[in-house]
Amino acid sequence: MTEVRWLDAREQSVWRVFLTATGSFMEHLDRQMQRDSGMPLAYFEILAVLSEMPGRSLRMSELAAMCRSSRSRLSHAVSRLEEAGWVRRRACESDKRGAFAELTDEGFKVLEKAAPDHVGAVRRHLFDVLTPEQLTQLDGIMTAIQTGLTPQCDQAKAELRAEF
Repeated sequence: MTEVRWLDAREQSVWRVFLTATGSFMEHLDRQMQRDSGMPLAYFEILAVLSEMPGRSLRMSELAAMCRSSRSRLSHAVSRLEEAGWVRRRACESDKRGAFAELTDEGFKVLEKAAPDHVGAVRRHLFDVLTPEQLTQLDGIMTAIQTGLTPQCDQAKAELRAEF
């Protein structure tokens, strides 16, 4: 059994600031999206991802992976988006178990309307509070964290694909 490498006081402080800052930022963006567009940030992300795909369509398993979502959470969200007329599901012709989510024209219009307020909030609360040097540092830090997580994330994505 490996010995635990406990966080020292400085690491503990940085960890807590990281949790507070990222949590507050995401909560603020979700509140902004709910207030200004009537949808949670997670729904906006689904619409945005679909809008960037060829044919504005993506297999549900791929969409779950790209949105860092569980199978059940994504399925529930897509159901709500279908009810609103913003997304439609269609069966995969080559795999009876698979399904695609497709952004409708109405969903694209909703996304276009919501995007300016969202981008404004991201700009005000992330980019505008950082100096150019801090932005470069943040980019390097986030890239290092993502690189360190890539093997675990790839494994989780493979497991998600197997579920759909």
